[in-house]
Amino acid sequence: MNIHLLFDLLAYGIGAFLTLRVFNRKKNYISNEDIRYFYYTIVIFGALFGAIAIGSLNIYYSLNKDGVILGKSILGAIVGGVVFVEIFKKIMNIKGSTGAYFVPSLTLGIAIGRIGCFLAGLEDYTYGIETTSIWGYDFGDGVLRHPVQLYESFVMSLFFIYLLYIYFKNRLYFEKYIFYIFVLLYATQRFIWEFLKPYEPILWGLNIFQIFCLGLIFYALYYLKKVNHEKL
Repeated sequence: MNIHLLFDLLAYGIGAFLTLRVFNRKKNYISNEDIRYFYYTIVIFGALFGAIAIGSLNIYYSLNKDGVILGKSILGAIVGGVVFVEIFKKIMNIKGSTGAYFVPSLTLGIAIGRIGCFLAGLEDYTYGIETTSIWGYDFGDGVLRHPVQLYESFVMSLFFIYLLYIYFKNRLYFEKYIFYIFVLLYATQRFIWEFLKPYEPILWGLNIFQIFCLGLIFYALYYLKKVNHEKL
């Protein structure tokens, strides 16, 4: 079995277990069962659409390919999920954060999945640019590169510890804030790591992932400010 696929399956499996068995939602902003299932369908469709669309765009621009080449991206999945869900919430007049209990599985899934990206080597096209630092890693072509996959895995692992602390200390704060904090942290660290990747810049010296990261950062800051004005 492909090592990357193995780690993806491991990440998805642990994520599903956390969502269903560990982080049980006590408060649900979507009381209507039919609407709730429709909401989950929107989440899945939006995430899949975003993952494939943005991942494929990056492959097209960075590899300069003319054919239709499909890719996938966790950043794209987050963007797609956020956009589709926010539209759905607006239409259905659903207030408040509904993504808190997705965060533990997302966080740990990313941390584990990035290890799979690292072990997949050059063919995964998630490695960093050349470096002379002592932690540079040779993926098999004789060039020491930034192991950016491990940088991201480390950050998300630390965040997982933080969200556990928040979950057990203040459940209400967790439900209101943690999703937006997650989006802000993920987008910010991803924006930084992208400077260490060999992707083609397309606007203002930024690659396509960084542009979407900026959008997520503004989104998270807006909603954090909005929620902060509400009484906990």
